[in-house]
Amino acid sequence: MTTDCSADLFGFAPVEGHEVVAGFDGGAITSDAGALLLGAADHAVKLTERFAAGFHDARCPYLIEHEVVTLVGQRVFGIALGYEDLNDHDQLRHDPVMAVLAGKLAARRDDCAAVAGKSTLNRLELSRLEPRRYHKISHNPIAIKRLLVDLFLEAHKRAPKEIILDLDATDDPVYGTQEGRFFHGYYDCYCYLPLYIFCGRHLLAARLRRANGGAAAGALEEVARIVRHIRERWPKTRIVVRADSGFAGDALMAWCEVHGVDFILGLQRNTRLVAEIGPELALAEMKSRRTGRSARYFREFMWTTERHNPWTRKRRVVAKAEFTGGEANPRFVVTSLRRHECGPRYLYEKLYCARGDMENRIKECQLDLFADRTSTATMRANQLRLWFASMAYVLLCAVRRIGLSHTRLADATCGTIRLKLLKIGALVRVSVRRIKFAMASSCPMADVWGDAAARLRAAARARASPA
Repeated sequence: MTTDCSADLFGFAPVEGHEVVAGFDGGAITSDAGALLLGAADHAVKLTERFAAGFHDARCPYLIEHEVVTLVGQRVFGIALGYEDLNDHDQLRHDPVMAVLAGKLAARRDDCAAVAGKSTLNRLELSRLEPRRYHKISHNPIAIKRLLVDLFLEAHKRAPKEIILDLDATDDPVYGTQEGRFFHGYYDCYCYLPLYIFCGRHLLAARLRRANGGAAAGALEEVARIVRHIRERWPKTRIVVRADSGFAGDALMAWCEVHGVDFILGLQRNTRLVAEIGPELALAEMKSRRTGRSARYFREFMWTTERHNPWTRKRRVVAKAEFTGGEANPRFVVTSLRRHECGPRYLYEKLYCARGDMENRIKECQLDLFADRTSTATMRANQLRLWFASMAYVLLCAVRRIGLSHTRLADATCGTIRLKLLKIGALVRVSVRRIKFAMASSCPMADVWGDAAARLRAAARARASPA
């Protein structure tokens, strides 16, 4: 049988005498059917509804086609699905999955789709702190920042005995003339320097900052806010702050000591510190040259700085005297933890080095969820973009925590979850009684997807009827 030529069809190599053609004419078909899991997770934690509560809508009610909760949800779902560009939504607004996630199958006006296009979403991202004539939607940064901590607290059935707050700064390169951009010598580019605070996989803060303020700029303010918020709910939980040497300033350490917060912070090495562990470094070098392998020794001592930014008191410092690759590799950590709680080796190798896992979380935010897509003109709008990406991360973490905890994807990254579970093709059939997504029968993750859907629905039902 021959196939009629068409400008809308694309031909490929024949298979066993059959012509192979393709075209974008399938109708009600989606490539994102797995996103129904995002909707189930959203019902379980009420993320988009509560996120939308951080916005104020001053538009005329009778002229509104797309509610704020629809706009916020559309943007968060889009980022989670890999659509970081607002231009994508001019086509996505006709996708049946987006309509189902928004809970709105048809528009009230003939010239609109069920969900918004790029222009409406752009006005949302450019919202001000107060509504203006051309920007009727405003947002409340305080409410948005509190929501991240609230979602973290609610993810635990009971208060843990101890939590560790990981702080880190990273580069966010910019390629235009955005407000607040500065050249950073270490990263060798114009960039922002956002601050992230995690507790395990949970994101507690994402703060966009100028790159000329140093790694610790604003860190004390964020830590104080988060600790105060956590202690409102968990007054007896021990809190430990962990970060690299960029955060080891006296102001943060003194605040922690006054407020009963412990800390484990990297300490930048200098000649005085290296001289303090000279005998240990010599022993490590002798052992390394004798065995041909790396050697390390540990030592602890009380220490204070003398000249630049002097400390207000002496503090415990743990030193790693290591000789590896034919050269010395000393490292230092300052901590409030006592020796009877953890020895020098355990503190460095098991507690401090574990902070490296936070870099994987930042990679998920920036590489998988486009948190570094800060290309608007103002820092205010770019901060809001960062929060949208952060909420997409939190939503995918809810899918992983609630729906995938007992599956082979329990430790999967956000990018893997998207690829394996969300990007599933389906034929959409709408009848009077139901909407059916007929997903690909050959999906290799069908069992995991079904298990996750059941767990997420159960969590949503439990939230709707807590009794």
